[in-house]
Amino acid sequence: MSDPRQPELFAQDIPPWEIDASHECPAASIVFAEPPYGPFHYRIPDSLTGSISAGMRVRVPLGKSNRPLVGYCIGVEIINTAPALLKEILEAIDPVPLCNGNVLKLIQWMSRYYIVPLGQVFEAVIPAGVRSSAGVRTRVMLYPGPKAIDAAQVERLSAKQKGVLEQLKLVGVGVTTEQLQKLANCSAGPIQSLRQAGFIEAKSERSMEEPELNRVPHQRPMPPALNVDQRQAMVAIQGAIDSGQHQTLLLHGVTGSGKTEVYMQAIDQTIAMRRQSIVLVPEISLTPQTRSRFQHRFGQVAVLHSHMSDVERHHQWRRIVEGDVSVVIGPRSAIFAPLPHLGLIILDEEHENSFKQDTIPRYHARDVAIHRAFLERIPLILGSATPSLETWHRATTGKYKLLSMPRRIHNRPMPQVHTVDLRMSSNDPHRGSISRPLEEAIQETLDGQGQTILLLNRRGFATTIQCPHCGFVVSCPECDLALTHHHDGSKAVCHYCDYTIPTPHSCPECKHADIRYSGTGTQKLEMEIKRRFPTAAVARMDSDTMRKPGSHERTLTEFRNGRIQILLGTQMIAKGLDFPNVLLVGVINADTALHFPDFRASEKTFQLVTQVAGRTGRGDRVGEVLVQTFSPEHPAIIAAAQHDYLAFASHELEARSKFGYPPFGSLARMIIRGPNAELTEAYAQGIVKTMQSLRLSIAEEVRILGPAPPPIGKLRGMYRFHVMLSAPDGAALNRLLTRIAAELKPPEGIQYVIDIDPVDML
Repeated sequence: MSDPRQPELFAQDIPPWEIDASHECPAASIVFAEPPYGPFHYRIPDSLTGSISAGMRVRVPLGKSNRPLVGYCIGVEIINTAPALLKEILEAIDPVPLCNGNVLKLIQWMSRYYIVPLGQVFEAVIPAGVRSSAGVRTRVMLYPGPKAIDAAQVERLSAKQKGVLEQLKLVGVGVTTEQLQKLANCSAGPIQSLRQAGFIEAKSERSMEEPELNRVPHQRPMPPALNVDQRQAMVAIQGAIDSGQHQTLLLHGVTGSGKTEVYMQAIDQTIAMRRQSIVLVPEISLTPQTRSRFQHRFGQVAVLHSHMSDVERHHQWRRIVEGDVSVVIGPRSAIFAPLPHLGLIILDEEHENSFKQDTIPRYHARDVAIHRAFLERIPLILGSATPSLETWHRATTGKYKLLSMPRRIHNRPMPQVHTVDLRMSSNDPHRGSISRPLEEAIQETLDGQGQTILLLNRRGFATTIQCPHCGFVVSCPECDLALTHHHDGSKAVCHYCDYTIPTPHSCPECKHADIRYSGTGTQKLEMEIKRRFPTAAVARMDSDTMRKPGSHERTLTEFRNGRIQILLGTQMIAKGLDFPNVLLVGVINADTALHFPDFRASEKTFQLVTQVAGRTGRGDRVGEVLVQTFSPEHPAIIAAAQHDYLAFASHELEARSKFGYPPFGSLARMIIRGPNAELTEAYAQGIVKTMQSLRLSIAEEVRILGPAPPPIGKLRGMYRFHVMLSAPDGAALNRLLTRIAAELKPPEGIQYVIDIDPVDML
């Protein structure tokens, strides 16, 4: 806690010998989302006594200029300080706290664990639409006034006025002038005269406008019977729910094994205990499908995700706070849903990197979910066919409870997976992205009235624009990256900073006319598919085509109804989607992430190939998967083709244990960035020297590597250097980095970011 006597908080200049410090002063501890972050003490004025509590926002004066600033209250206490010493809270912004006790504790834990100021964590946890009260409108509402109960006075009114007053009494609630005009079939004149005479009373009220939401009818079907594997999993989950204690369970089930039905029956049990559930999914593209299934089953379901408008998010938040929903569904930020009676958290596809936030605070929803479940003393279910190796290691060593579902429902066979060695067809420059075996398989699937999914984890048309004459590559001036050619609009785009130029038709450097587009993105793949299969209905799903609200849902609905025969896209089509008529999955290039400078590259490749392969063969017909690769002998590709998670995990864990990589150690990453490469590198070297001197006294076991340029050395106009830190456990890293963060004062223009448990090394 900051010293309340620090000069900038003085209400006025009072000599210390004139201060009576024996006074007891009610004060609130306030933090801010911008420097200075606090916490600082502010006096609670008599007018706000009893109205300020932790989790609320307040407006306070800050600094010598007393500029009003919004801060978050993290506690109220009585301190032994003269009231005149503290500045006074100007205004309480929220009538009630925006988060409850356990969410407040979660915010404080996140601040400590991720080494982020509390105010910035508040901003991440509470949606902008909630903070701005989006959709809340102040309206003048009309009610019967004092004279309306006086029968003698009412009798003297005109017939039209009596009719107005009668309608107002009948409706029983406040109405607007426009509503009352319609009810009484009159103009505004009689209403205005009744207000002036005291028969009608007007009150200003704030109310939430109801956004148009896609509501699914609640059918409450009879739950299907569970198979042996599902029943065994449910017995363990039921025991965890009944225990009233925190427990983390890993539900490891192959794709198509029926994990979602286990989730829903676990939620049924939670609802029976009058508790609520959170279900986290990794992609926005999964939210419509998941929401539809859960709404049909449970009715009262709220959805939270970033593609919603501020009004929609605020409306859903209000429903959640008021206890009107049984289930909350959404990507990572839904973990903060303020459910008043939380009883269960489910994190589906727990291995997905999209659960990791890439902006401050760089939290991982899985770890936040573990801590929230611990605070709430409730079970957490982590589900995946390809668990992260950290989760798998904890489950196999007894820290988590392992539940296995090794068979598909109805004993359906796993799809047959074949690899296509692209080295054998690379000599044919006219072959395109589709190998002959894959082309034949697509045609066979179309002939059999089946559907196809094609995965290519690259957006755009061509990934590189290069001059064959001088070798010049068209690159982003703000980032150390080549621009991607987009065919629609004929533009070249940086996918990191959105820098955009018209696609050059000649070399900008040597003016040679024969510029070359190389590499394949989803746009180019779509054109190739339409050219080869002109009668097929084709749709593309990537972040370029899915920008409009509802676009995910519309595309997936058309695919589910059979109006789309070939669905191609990036990784958003690889996860969790359940379409029984998909008979073929093609992976255009399984090597896109395999050779990145990242110790998780093999794991990410195995997971992506396995997950997209699992989208086929989920109906009555056997599915087939073709994986095109330049590395068919790689252990990750071989294991994915054989659906052998255990073999992959065993091989990969053995390799990681040699280097102390997670799960055998903890990692942190510090990224230092600035507009001048030399100054930024010099500052990064200074940080490392400070780390090394502190390491000897407070964290000897920490290993420090760097500074060095990361694979992307320049991003959004800033030169970047990173420092990698590793240790046998995270506590030593936290001690060192907390101390460093407290002492760092970067020069103007230079910034640093601390990333705890990083998943992206670029």
